Parts: sequence; structure tokens; C-alpha cells
Amino acid sequence: MHKMHLVLVHTMVRVGLGAVVALVATLVPSAYAESFNVKPGVWDMTVTTIASGMGLSPEMAAKMTPQQRAHMEQMMKARKGKPHTAIVQSCLTPDDVSQNRIVKEMEDEDEDSEVHCKIKVISKSSSKLLLEKICPAPAPSTTRFTIEAKTPESMVATGNRSHPGLGTSHIEIKGRWTGASCEGIEE
Repeated sequence: MHKMHLVLVHTMVRVGLGAVVALVATLVPSAYAESFNVKPGVWDMTVTTIASGMGLSPEMAAKMTPQQRAHMEQMMKARKGKPHTAIVQSCLTPDDVSQNRIVKEMEDEDEDSEVHCKIKVISKSSSKLLLEKICPAPAPSTTRFTIEAKTPESMVATGNRSHPGLGTSHIEIKGRWTGASCEGIEE
């Protein structure tokens, strides 16, 4: 799985935003373009998340054991409205920052899901990718993701998700290139 997308996904799951809903892309052919203008190598990613009013959907709760549900609800309550920050170190290859690959991996996630979300590429360049994801019932949501290469050694990503009746979440990622060699970095 693509490392930048992996950071987004794992962080969103960790703050109790629920299972990552699979995606089906609705892309125009011109949306497939370029890679981000960033250096390959080791990146420190500072990830900050905030969830407000988030709760478990009945569908998600039904798939959990009572212990899992209680743990998730307790974690969500403790973090409600409070920023949670973590630093993740990742090795990014030139393939990892391919915008086509980011979109393709989001498309591929839909294969095992009952929910068929739609992803729309709003804009795309060597420095910025803006996506919108819309998921239908049983757990409807709308998400806007922006990934931006500020310089070859810095990038930012933001995401805002709205779950009608369940709340909102916000994620911010600030990436900083720290070196070319990925030796010793675990995947």
C-alpha cells in the first residue's frame, strides 16, 4: 500500500474514524498525470488529528465484539475535540509519490468492500493533488483530501471528513525530508 496513503489511513483508523471505506474512482482521463516534486528517501511525518462529535455507526458497532466496541468508544470519548499528534518516519520511493499510484490504490481498496465510494480528482499538478471522496449509506461520508509538495523537501496533507449525524474529523500531516538513505527504516 502507498506509504503516504497508509499514514492517512492508519491515523484516521487510530482516532476512531471507523473502518476505512473502500473507494471507486470516477476519474476523467486527463486526471492521470504526474508525481509530486519531492525527494525520495526518509521523511518525518507529523500527523495531527481532531475528531468532533464522532461516534460509531450502528453498522460498525454491529461488526465489533462488546470489548472492541467499548474500547473504541472509550478512546473516541477521550480524544473528542482534542488534537492528537504522532510522528511517523517513512521511506518514500519515487513510485510512492506518484499521484497516479495514490489514486489507483484508493480505487483498489474498493474490491473487498460492500460500500462503493466515489473519488473525484478536483485538481492535480506536480505540487498539489485535491481529491473528494463521497461514500453512500450505510455509513455516508464526504471527505476532501489535499496533498501538497511545498518544496522538494517538505509536503503537507490535510483531510476533512463529515459523517452526517456522527460528526467530523480533521487530519493534518506535515512531512519533512531528512535523508536519501532509507537504511534501517521499517515498512
